Amino acid sequence: MLPSGASARTPEEVVAQAAGAASLSVLDAGVADCFACPRLVAWRTDVAVTRRAAFRDQEYWGRPVPGFGPADAEIAILGLAPAAHGGNRTGRIFTGDRSGDVLFAALHRAGLANQPTSVAADDGLELRHTRIFAAVRCAPPDNKPLPEERDTCAPWFQRELRLIQPTVRVVVALGAFAWAAWWPAMTAAYRVRPPVPRPKFGHGAQVSVPGAPTLLGCFHVSQQNTFTGRLTPDMLDEVFARAKVLAGLA
Repeated sequence: MLPSGASARTPEEVVAQAAGAASLSVLDAGVADCFACPRLVAWRTDVAVTRRAAFRDQEYWGRPVPGFGPADAEIAILGLAPAAHGGNRTGRIFTGDRSGDVLFAALHRAGLANQPTSVAADDGLELRHTRIFAAVRCAPPDNKPLPEERDTCAPWFQRELRLIQPTVRVVVALGAFAWAAWWPAMTAAYRVRPPVPRPKFGHGAQVSVPGAPTLLGCFHVSQQNTFTGRLTPDMLDEVFARAKVLAGLA
């Protein structure tokens, strides 16, 4: 185990620090101080220094982004990675970008958030029965993490699943990347094997594996999907309504 307060700088140190996190607060602190992927560290730092013109007067977070939401959540939402000028800027997942605008508006309609907007880490947003996290915790170039970066980050994700295991009943995977990342994490956290062949991702897809939370597929709340109508508010509402039923909240 790493000394208290030490930063994880190698994949092996990520494994050790994640395994030793006794609570979500300890895990979140470890995530936020991770330097294990050189390409992602360089990218997140460069974005935080150069900044987007609209945010030039703001100080960027520029670090890995921990999960967000209560420790006793019944619903988990799994994304791909923070946005360069969203979570990487604000320090909170899906906060400060168009994807977050769509996601949190839907969660508010579902009664899973106290407000429909998420603009800054101190804006008063609270989630109900729901925790949100990403398979990769740093913003990647072109929003595309490398396989080795996904694998290096996986212990954070797996430990988070273990810590919320007592209550979580449903996982909503936003997009095919999150759907694919779920299966090895499920095996590591719950000690159960995925179906063979692995179920294909699709919007509204649902898979139940005994001993693990039910998995729901949802198109990612990206601008490409929401601006083109591939993902509509009604489609999101249906997913979260079903998640609430499966979680015993409706």
